[in-house]
Amino acid sequence: MFYDLHIHSALSPCADDDMRPTNIVRMALLNGLQLIAITDHNSVDNQAAIARAAKHYGIETWFGVELQTREEVHILGYFKTLGDVNDFDIWLTSKRDKTPNRTDLFGNQYMLDDQDEILGIQQDSLIRSLDANLDESIRAIRQSKGKIVLAHVIGRQNGIIHQLAFIPKKLDYDGIEITDPQQREMLIQRFPWLKDKPFFVNSDAHTLISINDAQCEISAEEIERFWRNEA
Repeated sequence: MFYDLHIHSALSPCADDDMRPTNIVRMALLNGLQLIAITDHNSVDNQAAIARAAKHYGIETWFGVELQTREEVHILGYFKTLGDVNDFDIWLTSKRDKTPNRTDLFGNQYMLDDQDEILGIQQDSLIRSLDANLDESIRAIRQSKGKIVLAHVIGRQNGIIHQLAFIPKKLDYDGIEITDPQQREMLIQRFPWLKDKPFFVNSDAHTLISINDAQCEISAEEIERFWRNEA
């Protein structure tokens, strides 16, 4: 199953305004993808719309979010059901920075329906860190039956290595995100305990043209193992 599990919709202030549910799903299908996840910054407001659009076009989705912790580390949270996402949103909303978003500096934050129509505008500044550290954020995802993947760990600002200079050996997480398959061996050489973790090669797309082509594949068995949290 070809996948891209790190895509931003127009809810993320740094994403293009045309990153809307139907647009994203159609581009994913055009690129040969079979499984996607929308992971907006510090918000899950567009998850229901994405799920409906994906179902209409026959593509599978995971519910997702990208959190920025107090340490400015980015982590991805994935959930199986909309109920789990809504449960997590109670905690997320309570920890989000309430500073009003500056659209002139950061961009729009559109809440959308599955027909790409604007339902509203998220006023909280999603570009800012949550009032929660890395461990607290991981625990909150766990409590809502979610899985944790460390986002873009090599070569990008807000990756855990950029922010902390290392990956804590006892950190509680389920997978590693990279942007190039060759990065896997580099990481395992540096952090040998990562060898049993699943690795995901995602785009972190903020534009339609940046969504991955059908280049990275995950099997049904690997998906099942990930959700069981087994090596």
